[in-house]
Amino acid sequence: MLKTAFKSVDTWIFDLDNTLYPPHMRLFDQIEVKMIEFVMREIGVSREDANHMRHNYWAQYGTTLAGLMHHHDIDPEPYLAEVHDISFEPLKSDPELSTAIKNLPGRKIIYTNGSAPYAEKVVESRGLAGLFDDIYGVEHASFHPKPQQSAFEQVFTKAAVFPETSAMFEDDPRNLSVPHSMGLRTVLVAPKPMLAEHIHFHTDDLTGFLRNLR
Repeated sequence: MLKTAFKSVDTWIFDLDNTLYPPHMRLFDQIEVKMIEFVMREIGVSREDANHMRHNYWAQYGTTLAGLMHHHDIDPEPYLAEVHDISFEPLKSDPELSTAIKNLPGRKIIYTNGSAPYAEKVVESRGLAGLFDDIYGVEHASFHPKPQQSAFEQVFTKAAVFPETSAMFEDDPRNLSVPHSMGLRTVLVAPKPMLAEHIHFHTDDLTGFLRNLR
């Protein structure tokens, strides 16, 4: 059944954070600290209020950046450069995942709400360099984040994605709603499954899932 469901797929679209590396590596913890410090300095609020804003903007808009742009006219490029200036030491090379991705037929694409330069550093640290045909960041969607439909439309147009032959892998279930409505196969990569119409498959083991497709 699994192989049949993906038989016609020739474009494989992967989210980045907590998808191409497991959550227990906790890379995003560093980014959250950087976000809080940025908000404290630029908005002039306490650490507690900055953390509250960070989380609320993420929940409401899809990214903290989108909320900061909407409410505070923050310039996105310096923000992205600052919050992604972190150590990639927690990430470990994953030869088995590399082989599983390499063996997929067709194009492989990364689409992240982070920036493309940041994604390239993650990919290199995970030993996945050279596997992806394209890497798209939030800057390629005019800084509109997933799960906004306009963000997917911009990136999928640039990437020449044909939904009927494409699959999307994501750790955030809300980011699979629009791809599902567009006709992509959707896979939630997360420790716990979620029953939802817009999620076709769930896995807590991306490498094993990809292997089973072959």
